[in-house]
Amino acid sequence: MFALEAVGQALQMAFFMFWEVLWPLALGFLISAVVQSLVSKRAVVRVLGREDLRGLTFATLAGAASSSCSYAAVAVARGLVRKGAAFGNAMVFEFASTNLVFELGLVLLVLLGWQFLAAEFAGGLLMIAMLAIAFKYTLRARMVAEARKQADKGLSGRMEGHGAMDMSITDGPFLARLFSGRSLTAVSHYFYMDLASLWQDLLLGFLISGALAAWVPNSFWQALFLTDNPTLGAIWGPVIGPVISMLSFVCSVGNVPLAVVLWNGGISFGGVVSFIFADLIILPILNIYRKYYGGRMSLYLLGVSYAAMVLAGLIVGALFAVFGLVPAHHFIAVFQTRPAWNYTTVLNIAFLILAGVLGWRFLRTGGPEMLRAMEHSPDELAKATTDPVCGMTVHPASAAARSTFAGKDYFFCSDGCKAAFEQDPARYVGSSGAAALHHH
Repeated sequence: MFALEAVGQALQMAFFMFWEVLWPLALGFLISAVVQSLVSKRAVVRVLGREDLRGLTFATLAGAASSSCSYAAVAVARGLVRKGAAFGNAMVFEFASTNLVFELGLVLLVLLGWQFLAAEFAGGLLMIAMLAIAFKYTLRARMVAEARKQADKGLSGRMEGHGAMDMSITDGPFLARLFSGRSLTAVSHYFYMDLASLWQDLLLGFLISGALAAWVPNSFWQALFLTDNPTLGAIWGPVIGPVISMLSFVCSVGNVPLAVVLWNGGISFGGVVSFIFADLIILPILNIYRKYYGGRMSLYLLGVSYAAMVLAGLIVGALFAVFGLVPAHHFIAVFQTRPAWNYTTVLNIAFLILAGVLGWRFLRTGGPEMLRAMEHSPDELAKATTDPVCGMTVHPASAAARSTFAGKDYFFCSDGCKAAFEQDPARYVGSSGAAALHHH
């Protein structure tokens, strides 16, 4: 009986937190999907080959505008390396993808407050600058050559199909692209592709945080984080934070619920920042680094990344303390906040309705087939083509429909796209077809 009550309490706390962040998560996924539908990954590769400030800046901005899934970010970075991007820029893109993205910022704002959002943004830029300097002065050309050779082997990691897909709409005026039927389709596909990539980490993050909040007494955390000595604790927090993150196996936005538990337990402000940064050095991703770039580069990325996270946490924590921006109390009431009829519930309902509309579009335009394609390797996806009606990436071998026009075969995500194409093929072929609306 006691065990059932303990499990029930943990699940209740996990649900309370989920309800508080449902609408920020949905809004973050939506913004990310819109940006991804308008920014081409092919254009990213061209600029990331430059080992200069412009290339570094673009890597940061492009990363912030991409999916927040850590596994997808790692897969995209490997793809960029294989296509000729500077190795350091590809790694910066990867870190920006998981630390400067919309959904992470919104969840931080709602759960922990604006101070943590500001610290994450400032610390993220600082960490990227430190990584760029470290890559410039410590990353040898021979090691990069070895890593590229290993990357070209194409060994499988995780979420590689996600990383390789490009459904962006790049031709035509901005507003025409933004409000086109193709854009709605691309947004719905990116929205659910990101959700499919992250739901396991989010679920794990909520469940672990609920269990820790319910079962682990604060006295344990206070002893671990040296709360009796604030000065030593401020130094120790950024050192131990990434280690806890590494062992949690949770990445991306799923780290934020755990950060709430650690903050309530007494970890320093800088420790929270470093903890959230460490999603790209969790053990499963380190193993992917080993397969992508070799054991030597994997250890190098671990060492350089850990050092940058610790330093960024220490510096940001100290600066925010000097300017009086660190919250005075280590307590977030989200685990005790029951759902009520308030703005959170109204926004949750609104975004659930929006998610339903996007889900309807997703299902009508071959979304499930797209999710199955996520399991393909980048080399398999290189054989893929684009549905000329909706712009979705489809694999010829598994396309739902096919049609021939002017001696060329076209492949479609659904019978609806094929029917629209056959009514007026010229509308969807050539430069004018790229901006065509999607009708079902």
